[in-house]
Amino acid sequence: MANHWHDFWKADWDRTRERFAAWWQHDGLIVNVLAHREGAPGDAWNVQAPFFYLQSGLDTLATHASAEEITAAWLDPERRVRLAEEALSGIVFGGDAFPYFDTHLGPGNLATFLGAEPEFALDTVWYHPCITDPDAHPPLRFDPASPWFLGQKAILETGMQASRGRFLVGMPDLVENMDILAALRDSQKLMVDLIERPGWVKQRLDEINRVYFAVFDAYFDIIRDPWGGNAFSAFGIWGPGKTAKVQCDAAAMISPRMFREFVVPPLAEQCEWLDYAMYHLDGTQAIPHLDALLEIEALDAIEWTPQVSVAQGGDPAWYDMYRKILDAGKSVQAISVEPDQVVPLLDAVGPRGMYIMVNAASEDEAHAVVEATDAYR
Repeated sequence: MANHWHDFWKADWDRTRERFAAWWQHDGLIVNVLAHREGAPGDAWNVQAPFFYLQSGLDTLATHASAEEITAAWLDPERRVRLAEEALSGIVFGGDAFPYFDTHLGPGNLATFLGAEPEFALDTVWYHPCITDPDAHPPLRFDPASPWFLGQKAILETGMQASRGRFLVGMPDLVENMDILAALRDSQKLMVDLIERPGWVKQRLDEINRVYFAVFDAYFDIIRDPWGGNAFSAFGIWGPGKTAKVQCDAAAMISPRMFREFVVPPLAEQCEWLDYAMYHLDGTQAIPHLDALLEIEALDAIEWTPQVSVAQGGDPAWYDMYRKILDAGKSVQAISVEPDQVVPLLDAVGPRGMYIMVNAASEDEAHAVVEATDAYR
């Protein structure tokens, strides 16, 4: 593989890697700007579409496609890689954005390795719970013969064979912690379990960590790049070691006390095991847990995702929260930032430790955003 990396689809990749290394150390600035490449197929570029959707080819399926057709599209490695390659070739990777194959089989497909049955849709994946009787259910163990694990593995292997050093192959969005247990057990039932069988919950969360570590290692051995790191199939991050986005969206349903009791211990262990970890703070209901997150020493960065009903990532409403995270020694990722919000955001919170994600409406607009941020380097 290493012999092919001179063909990487980003001429300044060496500089971008240096910037990521600095950002993980709470220094430097990352600016990720995507735009449609002029003259490339796909004139109906949707700047709000998720990166995965842009390169998955799922939008090429008819809206009346059968469940079998949708599932086959998700699981077909050759199709996934071919359509991703076509999409990547038509994207401008401005600033520190870089090309990678988004490999995930739904956010949280670690649950499928533990018994949850997936249901694939055009734009998401649902997981059907499998733990009906907590007291009788066996311990959660990693089974390397799981067909879902092997299906994901085939996508990674095919991606590495096809990339030939032109783009990275991302770690899938496995997810972890209470979100996986909620998928296995059912979210509402798990909320009752927190009260009625807290010891059972803690034991299962510990088991999920063991499975996560085993799966991550197995996949990391496949996708590890020549610099000893990996891209992650969500939020455009890269690190020169084991790198992941971590989360607990179920935190929106529990108190700060319960978050500290149940979520923080396995999350802290996970962050310590990883070389680079960024937490996905999802929605205003999760903000009450920010103080606990800032106390996790091994957590390097926090990403903020506002729900669609409130101001998005570049709005001044979030400046104080960004400053709080930065002042605590963590880096920040701000997503869904509009091009005209980038400079005011940097003026307000400073560039050190900031990662700003922007989708531009044109190639010219992408270049303008990058040029406007050069003075903050």
